This record gives sequence, structure tokens and C-alpha cells, in this order.
Amino acid sequence: MKKLIAFFAFALMLSTGFAQEEVYDKAVVHQEQRMVFLQWNQNEFDPKAGFLDLNPYYWLVWGLFDPNYHKTDLRPLSATGPQTQRLALVAAQNSTDNKYKLHSDTVRNTALSNIAETSGYLSDADPLWFLYYAQQFSPLLNYSAATLLGPLGTQVSAKLVSEGLYSWYTNQLSMLKERLQGARTTDMDRGSRILAYYRLLKEYQVLAGVWAVRTAAAAKDISMTGQLQQVQVSKMTYGVWTPGTDVQIANRVLIQAGL
Repeated sequence: MKKLIAFFAFALMLSTGFAQEEVYDKAVVHQEQRMVFLQWNQNEFDPKAGFLDLNPYYWLVWGLFDPNYHKTDLRPLSATGPQTQRLALVAAQNSTDNKYKLHSDTVRNTALSNIAETSGYLSDADPLWFLYYAQQFSPLLNYSAATLLGPLGTQVSAKLVSEGLYSWYTNQLSMLKERLQGARTTDMDRGSRILAYYRLLKEYQVLAGVWAVRTAAAAKDISMTGQLQQVQVSKMTYGVWTPGTDVQIANRVLIQAGL
């Protein structure tokens, strides 16, 4: 009985060992390779039809189930395979994505350029303002009593203040400066901003010219008033008239007038 049990156990172990034996089927291996990378050739299919198509294995594998299977290229990487189509679709989508990205980048750069040109916060970075208009408008943006009246002298400054010319000029400068600040901080296109600078600069130049004429006239009035006072307080002496007396009087008047 023990020998019989041992025999059956040995037979079971032997059958289990044979059941786990590696099976190499050339047809299956070729089919797996052909589905991925090997060149498609219907003559390489196994099993073959044989002489007069009498191979029974051929009919069991191909003939009875799908006789046209080995005639159709099913490789994923073939010219019309699904993997090739998927890769072509991915490449087309990448090309489309790149075009969209390029378009979006162009729109972004254009938007940033428009913002930089129209934003009032970036007006100081404009090259034309930085190189030209900043220097031209510097007296207007930084004016004060010291810069306006300091170079004129005490008498001329007092005359301009007493006659209201200084107050009028500073009011005009204040309004012009406020308009200039508005042109610099308001959002507008660069061309409109530069035209505003041009018009305001012309107005400032005219206003500065009027101020220069008024200050020169005030200085001339003070000079003439002083000369008139000197003539009035000077003592005139009359002596015996001679033919050279008139010449002497004329020369003295010319000397006192500074001519």
C-alpha cells in the first residue's frame, strides 16, 4: 500500500513537472514579433497551407476561422497602423499647439507693448521724454520763488510782486504744470501724449517769453526812474553865458544819461 501511494505521488510530481515545461510555438512567436516590429510578409505565417493546401494545421489555425487574417497588415507601426496614426495625430496636435502658443505669445507681447505705450505710469520711460522733454520742462516742473525772482535782483523782484506780475506768472505756471502732469499720468497712446507735450511746450515757451519781456521792462523802468531822480536832485549852476556853455551843458546831460 505504501509503495502504491509513493508511486502515485511520484507520477503526480512528474506530471506537474511536464505541465510547467516551457512551450515554444514558432507560429506564436513569429506572430507576436510580426505584430510589433518585423516586416510584414504573409508567406512567413505558420503553419503554412502546404502541398495543395492540405495541411490540417493550416486549416485549424487560419482556414476555418479567418483565412484572410494573414493577408492584412495589422502592425501598430505600419504605414496605416493605429500607432503610426496616433503618432501622426500627436505630431499634428503638437504643431497646432505650437501655433496657438506662438499666436498667444504674439498677442501677449502686443498687449504688453500697447500697455507700455499707453500707460501713464510708464511715461517717464519714454525715450523722447527722457532725452528731450524732461530737460525742456524742467524749469516748469521745478519752479520756485528762488528760481523765478532770485536772478532779477531785489528792486525788480519787489516791483514784480507789488504789481501782481509775479502772482499772475505763478498762476499760469501752476495751471500749465497741472496740465503737463495730466498728460504724463493719463492713459493714452504714445502719439497723443507726444503731441500734448509739444503743445504744452509751445505754450510754456510763449509764457516764458512774456515773463522775460515783463522782467526786462521792469528793470528798465527802475533804471530810468533812478536816472530821472538823479537828474532832478542834481544842482544846476548858472554862470556867465559863453558860446561853449551850451556844449558843456549838452555833454553833462549825456554823461549823466550814460550815453
